[in-house]
Amino acid sequence: MKILVSLACLALAVIACAHSAAALGTATVQKVDKPIDTYNNVRIVFQPKKALLITSADGQGTLIIDKAACSHVGDIQTCLPTSVKLKQNGTVSPIDILKGTVYANLTGQSQPLSNSSMRLPPNGILMSVTTKIGTIINVTGVIDTVTK
Repeated sequence: MKILVSLACLALAVIACAHSAAALGTATVQKVDKPIDTYNNVRIVFQPKKALLITSADGQGTLIIDKAACSHVGDIQTCLPTSVKLKQNGTVSPIDILKGTVYANLTGQSQPLSNSSMRLPPNGILMSVTTKIGTIINVTGVIDTVTK
């Protein structure tokens, strides 16, 4: 397993400084037999050698991906998360993952996803994770900030 730091190894030169732009992410959470909860304007922060953080616009919840096995397919980094946690109300709780994938375009140009007509924007993230209890968490967006 690699720490998610490998997710941004190539892109840090492109996004080495924090961006001050507005949040550009959307997260959806689909619990079994429940309506989909959509979280607009999520903030996506990458902490090299630590974690990928996805925080709701109100700051009340943060999804933390701190371990993943990663590889490259062209200019897209593909990671299989192995440690995901939810920080909410001052408590950090592990999320038992059944399966999941994070695609990251860590370049300064739009890149195609393999075997797809979809393209990821510069510094774009596409993620889908399914928990062992059947909850599906999807995130799309652009990395807002890279912290050191």
